[in-house]
Amino acid sequence: MKIAVLPGDGIGPEIVAQAVKVLKALNLNLEMTEAPIGGAGYEAAGDPLPDATLQLAKDADAVLLGAVGDWKYDKLERHLRPERGLLRIRKELNLFANLRPALLYPELAGASTLKPEVVSGLDIMIVRELTGDIYFGQPRGISTLENGEREGVNTMRYSESEIRRIGRVAFEIAMKRNKKICSVDKANVLEATELWRQVMIELSAEYPEVELTHMYVDNAAMQLIRAPKQFDVMVTGNIFGDILSDEASMLTGSIGMLPSASLDANNKGMYEPSHGSAPDIAGKNIANPLATILSAAMMLRYTFNDEANALKIENAVKKALAQGYRTADIATEGCKQVGCSEMGDAVVASL
Repeated sequence: MKIAVLPGDGIGPEIVAQAVKVLKALNLNLEMTEAPIGGAGYEAAGDPLPDATLQLAKDADAVLLGAVGDWKYDKLERHLRPERGLLRIRKELNLFANLRPALLYPELAGASTLKPEVVSGLDIMIVRELTGDIYFGQPRGISTLENGEREGVNTMRYSESEIRRIGRVAFEIAMKRNKKICSVDKANVLEATELWRQVMIELSAEYPEVELTHMYVDNAAMQLIRAPKQFDVMVTGNIFGDILSDEASMLTGSIGMLPSASLDANNKGMYEPSHGSAPDIAGKNIANPLATILSAAMMLRYTFNDEANALKIENAVKKALAQGYRTADIATEGCKQVGCSEMGDAVVASL
């Protein structure tokens, strides 16, 4: 099983090292090869997605990614910034389905900013369309009008086929869970999401066992805080999913607990934590590696169809938490606060 390992920037190398350590502890037949992306790609080859990195990712069965971005690259031309490498690799690999589970471990109920009774038992799967919407729509750019005023333009657009394929992913996941989907849109204002709602309704006829509901994105953002356990599977577009999944991550105690999978039509995937590169804490051994370790578990489950070893990793994380190990972002009174590498060691020991 060939895995392209792309540590990236900031805390990326630290957290990826822990996920690799856990994977190696399983003694699987894995071939893992590292390459630079993001700011590291720019430093190595003058490109946030070097040709060699892209080719490695295309040749691999799966990609394990850390994080990209650093403030020192903010003054580069837009196409050279680290984030452009991330967007490009998603597009080049046609990774249209982003799965972001928001699961609250019982030991972390006190780490959430919401009351334990609101979040205890939380288990949501957010399915985010990843290669369309306003992030990729054309026309886009900054131009100068005739009166000399600057104007920024981005275009929200979705084709029927793009909506249908992400909807099908969500319905298939719902069939394996509690058979409930909430489709999030802004159909009362945006025509692109009016079409989204129409297609979701049409698609629901193929899944009569699944209960489909609809919610405007502003209400969904509110409901995630008010009563998050009403949701099971949420499906939405790129920009709404980006925002809602980060919001949902805080229900779990920390965004450092939120893994993700980005899949193509054949379940080839790129697996990464949902958080960013956190350059302010890079190199300090205080980052939380659990989202990356849990992303590795998702890789075994979705790309390699290895449910047994995926569960081994997830259970090892649960055991480490039950033993009281915490990184700074999820630390509570009386816990065993440890660093990034020590948390990785705790998970390996729990295996």
